[in-house]
Amino acid sequence: MPTNGKIKLQGFNNLTKSLSFCIYDVCYAQTPEQKAEYIEYIDEQYNADRLTEILSECCEIIGANILNVARQDYDPQGASVTILVAEEPVKDSDNVDTTEKPGPMPDSVVAHLDKSHICVHTYPEAHPDDGICTFRADIEVSTCGIISPLKALNYLIHRLESDIVTVDYRVRGFTRDIHGVKHYIDHDINSIQNFFTEDIHDQYQMLDVNVYQENIFHTKMKLKDLDLNTYLFGTTKEELSEDQVKQISERLNKEMDEIFYGRNMPDMKN
Repeated sequence: MPTNGKIKLQGFNNLTKSLSFCIYDVCYAQTPEQKAEYIEYIDEQYNADRLTEILSECCEIIGANILNVARQDYDPQGASVTILVAEEPVKDSDNVDTTEKPGPMPDSVVAHLDKSHICVHTYPEAHPDDGICTFRADIEVSTCGIISPLKALNYLIHRLESDIVTVDYRVRGFTRDIHGVKHYIDHDINSIQNFFTEDIHDQYQMLDVNVYQENIFHTKMKLKDLDLNTYLFGTTKEELSEDQVKQISERLNKEMDEIFYGRNMPDMKN
C-alpha cells in the first residue's frame, strides 16, 4: 500500500465493507401500567419516522445519495427501515476525506458509493414475570466504494443511546490495483475500538473477538455505570425499599451481563 494510504485502482473499488451492530436498551417495568409507559417510550424513540431521520443523517455523513426509503411500523410495537443508496458526483474530490478515522463530521465528509444500503429493524421483548424489558435495534450499513461505513459508527451509537452494543465489521471481496494485484482490504484496522471517540471509551467496557486473516472484527460493549432511575418506568428509586433497589439492580445487571457475554447465568443468591 502506498505511504499516503491510497491504492491506485484499476477501475471501481469492488470491496464490500459492512458494519452491523445490535443496540440493546434494558429497563424495569413491573406492572401493566409501567410496561405501557415503556412501550410508549419505545414507540416514540424508535418509530419508523425517527429511524428514517437517523438513517438519512447517516447517509449524509458517509456521503450517500438516497434512492429509496422503505419503512414500516408494526403492531403492537417495532419498526423497520431500509434505505437504498447510490453513487453521487464527488465535489472537490481532492479534499474528500475517505479515511476510516472516528466520525461523525457530516460537514467535512463528501464521497460517493454505489450498490449500498442502510437498514434497521427493531425487536421489543419483555420477561413475563420479573419486570425486565429489553429492546434491540439491529442496524446494518453496507457500502461498496472508496469510503467506509465506520464513519457512521460514533454517530449511530450517540443517537441510539444503549446499554449493550455488539458491533461487527467485515471487508469482503477484493479489488485490483493498476498492476492487476488483488487487494482484500484497503485500509489499516486491528480493532473496531480504534474508531470510537474518547467519550464512548469512557462510558463502555469493551471486549474484542477478531479474525484478522478473514478481515472480520467484533467488539462487545457494555455501559460501565448503572443509574437505576434511568431504568425505572412508573416509579423512582426513592419510592423503593432497599431490598427492592437491590433486587431490581441485580436483575438489570444479570440481564446486561447475559447479553454482553452471550450466555445465560445462574440466579444471584441473597
